[in-house]
Amino acid sequence: MAQLANCTRCGKLYAKTVKDVCPDCVKEYEKMFEIVYTFLRKRENRQATIPEIVEATGVEEKVILQFVKEKRLRQSQFPNLSYPCERCGNPIVEGKLCSSCVGNLQSELEKHQEEDKRKREEAAKTRTYFTRD
Repeated sequence: MAQLANCTRCGKLYAKTVKDVCPDCVKEYEKMFEIVYTFLRKRENRQATIPEIVEATGVEEKVILQFVKEKRLRQSQFPNLSYPCERCGNPIVEGKLCSSCVGNLQSELEKHQEEDKRKREEAAKTRTYFTRD
């Protein structure tokens, strides 16, 4: 049985299925995708950046970024499409973090794991057992 929910985009009540938006917003979202994709299909527009696409189509930047994140607009076809890393803001084409942020997080994690291991070893050495007479 479908659940009632408010559309995350317009707030209208609808029977929720798979998406978090109502059917009307899905149709509007698809129209925006068609506008952007039609613009990018033209050979002279394939190298367009996101600000250029926003200016030419009138579609909001966050919507275009969502299309890129959903891989509906692929970087292999449109090489200048990217979105910001969630940590540092550098442009990326896949995932949520750039390779430098991933490397930094991994090194920090390894450092903390080594520190925890060292603390556990020290704690194990300093244990004192008392006996009662």
